Amino acid sequence: MDVDPAFLSAIPDGMTDDEALGALAALAHPTRLNAFRLLVAHEPEGLATGELADAAGLGQSTFSTHLAVLARAGLVTAEKRGRNQIQRARIDTLRALMVFLARDCCRGRAELCEPLLADLVRC
Repeated sequence: MDVDPAFLSAIPDGMTDDEALGALAALAHPTRLNAFRLLVAHEPEGLATGELADAAGLGQSTFSTHLAVLARAGLVTAEKRGRNQIQRARIDTLRALMVFLARDCCRGRAELCEPLLADLVRC
């Protein structure tokens, strides 16, 4: 895979150090990481809060604490649909975090990014 060396430098900065740290800290818990991955897998439809809590094996009140952490980090958003609260992954935040993590290690070194980009293309 040929990558233009200017590829990553052309992506606008989308995340500050503090925002990246907040997102990484929010994902550094098994329940939250699994919930976020499940929401990413169910984009763009999202999942009801109850479905997420059931998948985590937790009650809704306990699980809502985890959702609040993810929401404060900008990783999830909720919308009301009828009587359900639907949770959705913020793909823009995921993208910004991935770019934030890859930008500095790959800057000017396209050969380092080619395998990463190839893996992402298979998503």
